[in-house]
Amino acid sequence: MSTDAASRLPHVVAKVVDVVARSRGVVAVTLGGSRSMGESDEASDWDLGVFYRGDLDLGMLTELGTIHSPGSWGRFMNGGAWLDVDGVEIDVILRDLEVVDEWSTRARRGDYEVDQLLGYLAGFPSYTLLAEVACSNVLTGALQFDTSFPEELAREATDRWGFQRDFTLDYARAHARRGDVTATIGNLARAAMEEAHRRMVVGHRWVLNEKRLLAHAGLDALLIFDPRRTGLEAFVDDFAATLID
Repeated sequence: MSTDAASRLPHVVAKVVDVVARSRGVVAVTLGGSRSMGESDEASDWDLGVFYRGDLDLGMLTELGTIHSPGSWGRFMNGGAWLDVDGVEIDVILRDLEVVDEWSTRARRGDYEVDQLLGYLAGFPSYTLLAEVACSNVLTGALQFDTSFPEELAREATDRWGFQRDFTLDYARAHARRGDVTATIGNLARAAMEEAHRRMVVGHRWVLNEKRLLAHAGLDALLIFDPRRTGLEAFVDDFAATLID
């Protein structure tokens, strides 16, 4: 690890980085998440991206916690670990460079897919893998990627996220007509995230996850009207008008 990088990490985090960097198959270790984006606070954990090729051996990390092997978290999220080392929370996120290469190349053609992962409302778009490289700070090794926002992706994703937003709003209206409050609110929340994604790609801005996404997209002040006062169908209409305005 470079002296400059080491000086910015707590000692326990630097030790984990050194352990990971010496592991078979590891090409690079990055600092990602809110700390790489300058949005962290005292409660923020440390997100370490572990980019590897071929056979990966993280056996040295097993003494620090449970390691979830490659593929155990899905094709995009892959695997990793949630570690607590001397009171410091460290998330280790595995990234297979063959997978990152493939989906980054496809993103440059405007081609992407969205997986419905736990904890996500709108889902996890495959171009997030390129976004992670673009937004991370490399601590050890090197990553060779063009991290500019692809024009083809911006065009395609703008249309697709807009279509999904409108489709989800239509379902919210259908649930509202039936008086199903929970399904209505759930679809409106999803539509808000889809519109946030749309706005971000219009602005050629990378998205790592849904944390603070509404705020980044200018939707943090989105008006939520009281359905008990206006009626559920009017509530959806007001929400949709505010969202699309």
